[in-house]
Amino acid sequence: MRLAEVFERAIGSGGAIEFRAYDGTRAGQPDAPVRLEVRSPLALSHLASAPGELGLARAYVSGHLDIAGDMYTALSSMASSTLEGIPAKVKAELALRLGWSRLWWPVRRPAAESRLHGRRHSKARDQAAIAHHYDVSNRFYEWVLGESMAYTCAVYPTEEATLEEAQWTKHDLVARKLGLVEGMRLLDVGCGWGGMVMHAARHYGVRALGVTLSRRQAEWAQKAIAEAGLSELAEVRHLDYRDVTESDFDVVSSIGLTEHIGAANLPAYFQFLRGKLRPGGRLLNHCITRPDNRQPPHTGGFINNYVFPDGELEGPGRILSEMHDNGFEVRHEENLREHYSRTLAAWCANLDKHWDDAVREVGEGRARVWRLYMAASRLGFDRNTIQLHQVLGVRLDGDRSHMPLRPDW
Repeated sequence: MRLAEVFERAIGSGGAIEFRAYDGTRAGQPDAPVRLEVRSPLALSHLASAPGELGLARAYVSGHLDIAGDMYTALSSMASSTLEGIPAKVKAELALRLGWSRLWWPVRRPAAESRLHGRRHSKARDQAAIAHHYDVSNRFYEWVLGESMAYTCAVYPTEEATLEEAQWTKHDLVARKLGLVEGMRLLDVGCGWGGMVMHAARHYGVRALGVTLSRRQAEWAQKAIAEAGLSELAEVRHLDYRDVTESDFDVVSSIGLTEHIGAANLPAYFQFLRGKLRPGGRLLNHCITRPDNRQPPHTGGFINNYVFPDGELEGPGRILSEMHDNGFEVRHEENLREHYSRTLAAWCANLDKHWDDAVREVGEGRARVWRLYMAASRLGFDRNTIQLHQVLGVRLDGDRSHMPLRPDW
C-alpha cells in the first residue's frame, strides 16, 4: 500500500481531498481543491503517539503535515477515524515501509502547547492560562479581529452585514438587554480589549469598568479609551474579576468569560456577580456551551493543549440552573450558534489575508494553531457540537424584577 493511501486511511476522508506523501505517492481525489501533504515520517509518529485530533494537530503545528487550500473545507472532508482504528494488516504494511522504529520515533511537543502548573482554576493558574492565549500579540489580534477588537461572537443583523457591523450590533444588543441609560454603572468581567466598556460609555453615557487577566489587553484598552476621549467614563484594569472591590453596580456583562471559570466554580461565580449588583440589577451572561448536559465539561485534546487551557463548556441548561440557584431570576435566553460560525469565517479570512505578517509576528507554529482552531470551531458551530448562548438574569428587588412586560430590545 502506498504511503499516501495509508495516511488517507489514518485520518479518513469523506470528500474532495488529495493526499501527498514525502515519498512521492498520492491518494484521494487528484487535483482536489484541498491537499494534505505528509512532509516527514514524524507526521505519522505524531499520530501514533497521540492518535486522534491531538496527534493530527501536533503534526500540523510542527510543520510535518501541511494543508494546502481552505482549512474549513479540509476539516469538513475528514472522517473521524484515527491511526488507532486502522486494521492491523494496514499498520503492518506501514511498518514495512517505514520500519517500526521510524513509526515510533520520539516526537517533541510543539512549543505552542501550554504547560500549566498548580491547582486548576487557582488565580495563579488562571492567569497563566489567559496569558497563554491572549498575551500573544495585540498586533496579531488586530489583523485577525479587525477594527472592533472584539474576540467574541458577533450578531449579524442581515446576511450582508460586515464583521464590524455585526460586532457593533452584538455590543448594542447586550446594552439594550441590560437596559443601559445614562448615569448607570456597568461592570464588564473578562472585558477583553474593552469593546463593551467603550460602547457603553460612548453610546449610552454609562460609567463602565472592565477587568481582564490579560495584561496586554488591559494596556491596549486603556490606550484606546484615552484616544477616544472616554477616560472620564470608561476604565479597564488588569485584574482578576474576583478581586473587584467595588459593588452596587446597576448592570454586569460577562461576554466570553464563563468558559474559563470551571463547572465546579459556577455557583461561586454567579454568587459573586450577584453580590456586585444593586437590587433590580441585571446580568447578561454570554458564553460558548455544549449542546446538552450529557457531556463532560472539560475540553480535551487540541483545544485544551493549544488554545484554551483549562477551558470548560457546560450545557445551556446547566448555565440557566446555576444562575437560578445562585441569586438570579432568568428572564431571557437565546442561542446565537449560526452567528458564531459567521464570525469565525470572517476571522479565518482575516488571518489568511494577513498570513505572512502573522507568521512574522507570532511564529509559524502559533499562526498554524489559530488557523486550525478557528476553522475547527466554525465547523463545530455549523454541526451543532457547540453553541453560543446569551442568558439575561436579574437580581430581584424583593419580588420585583423591574423588567419590561415584553422584551424591548
